[in-house]
Order: sequence, then C-alpha cells, then structure tokens
Amino acid sequence: MDPPKNSKWFHERLGPSEGHVHEVKTVLFSKQTPFQLIEVVELGDYGRSLILDGKVQSTQTDEFIYHEVLVHPAMLVHPDPKRVMVIGGGEGATLREVLRHRSVERALMVDIDREVVEVSRAMLPEFHAGAFDDPRTELAFEDARRWLETHDQVFDVIIIDLSDPIEEGPCYRLYTREFYRLVNRRLSPQGTIALQSGSVAPHDLLNFSAIYRTLLTAFPVVCPYLANVPCFGLPWGFQMASKVVNPRAYSAADYDKMIARRIQGELKYLTGEVCAAQMALPKHLQARLASETRLIEDDAPLYIYH
Repeated sequence: MDPPKNSKWFHERLGPSEGHVHEVKTVLFSKQTPFQLIEVVELGDYGRSLILDGKVQSTQTDEFIYHEVLVHPAMLVHPDPKRVMVIGGGEGATLREVLRHRSVERALMVDIDREVVEVSRAMLPEFHAGAFDDPRTELAFEDARRWLETHDQVFDVIIIDLSDPIEEGPCYRLYTREFYRLVNRRLSPQGTIALQSGSVAPHDLLNFSAIYRTLLTAFPVVCPYLANVPCFGLPWGFQMASKVVNPRAYSAADYDKMIARRIQGELKYLTGEVCAAQMALPKHLQARLASETRLIEDDAPLYIYH
C-alpha cells in the first residue's frame, strides 16, 4: 500500500551511504538550544520520539530495550549499589531504570542541557515515569566532565547515556581516555560503569572498537555486549567496565535471581538468559576488538559520521 501523498518523512543518516527513514505524523516540538537541536516527533511505527541533532535517541515503542540493557547489567553485577550517577540521559528513562533498584539511596543525574530535561518532563511522561521527582534524585545541569573534575564524590555505578560523539556536539570529550580515567577515580572499589558504544554493523565498527580499546587504558575489566534497538536502524553496542567485577562470571540463573531480588516491578526485555547471552560476541567482532589500535584522546577525539 502506498503512503498518503501528503506524508512527511524523517531521514536519519547513519553513514555516508546509509540511512533510516521514518514517517512523521506530527512534529510536536523543535528548538535549537545552545548545545543541540531538540525535536519531539510522532513517528509512524515508533510513536512519540526524542531526536537530538538529527539522531533518534529514544522512541515510545522500543526505549525499554535500550534503557534496560544500558542500566541493569552494570547495576546487577555491583553487590550493593547505593550511590549512582547518570551522565546525560535527558529524557529521564535511564534514571527511571536506576531507581527501580531497591538498594539505591541517591541518584545524581548530570546533563549539560537543562532544556532537554524540561521538554522531556513535560512531553515525555511515559519515558521518565516521574523519576525527576523521586526523593532520591538530584539534578545538575552542567558539563559532566567539569562536574567530575570539581567534585570528589564517589559512586558505586556510573551510567553514561550520551549522544554519539558528533563534531561540535556537546559530548565528544566524554569518550576519551582522559575522561574514562577521571570516571575511574570517582568509583568505589567495586564500582562499575556502562555506556552505549554506537553501531556494531560490520562496516561501522570503529566507534565500538575504539571505545573498547580506550576503556582498557582506564579499567582492568571491560565487557562489550550487544542488543538490537530497532529504532536505531543498526545493531547496537554497549560496554561495561569495572575495577574488579567481571560480568561474565555470572550465569543466567545468577542474573535471574538478582533481577527477582533487587529490581522492583517486571522488566520488559531482560531476562537472566539475555543478560548472559548478550555478552557472547560473534567471531568478526572479537577479531575487530583484538586488532583495534585506535585510542580516543582529548587531543585526538573520534567523531561519528554526521
């Protein structure tokens, strides 16, 4: 069936010769802030969606996949996460998942762009589910790297939920060796971190493998893992890192027990089996990670195609 003649389409460029096209039902909000272009759009198959600088960040249909995968594995492998920091995550869904852990006493979210949070608070209530108003939540609106440099507080888990590193964007200096070493210094002895790491399509692995190589300069344990988030248009990479904890040491049954004991409510995506299985990398990815030599540094940042 052909689309209506008056249909409007959003074309997200995923690379020099690739893109993902969505039908646009309604543009609900659009504003250029001092840091980025914020758009809230009703997409045909994905519902209400947050788009930053032309890149889809979260959609109503499948955000639960991304946010459960990003948050829970790193939280579960820490024995008792009480103090958690979220870097970025403006729509509040990462914070929402952090607060589902019964052990959490404090959740600090640092985002450079106050307007993303304000727009999300008003227009994306299903995403944050009231997390901004939870008594355990603290919000800080400043550059996360500057915050870490000027505060000596220690966290059990740090979840880094950033946009991709776009040149002149707000977060490319939050993917470097210097930044990861700073994060390490703000972690408790059994501390863990998690972050999204870009596409893992076979032709688009530099960001994923370079982040892995760079994390190894700051952490003795680095565990890359994979998930399919349909709205992103390509298979997606994530990584955990820690000072001592190895996420691969836990079985599917171990993860199931921790999920049941430590997380409030039912998860929509993750099971113990999925937690364990998503860390099993296919052969071509293992080879790429083993051969990667690129380090991301302040003086040699890495930008994705935009």
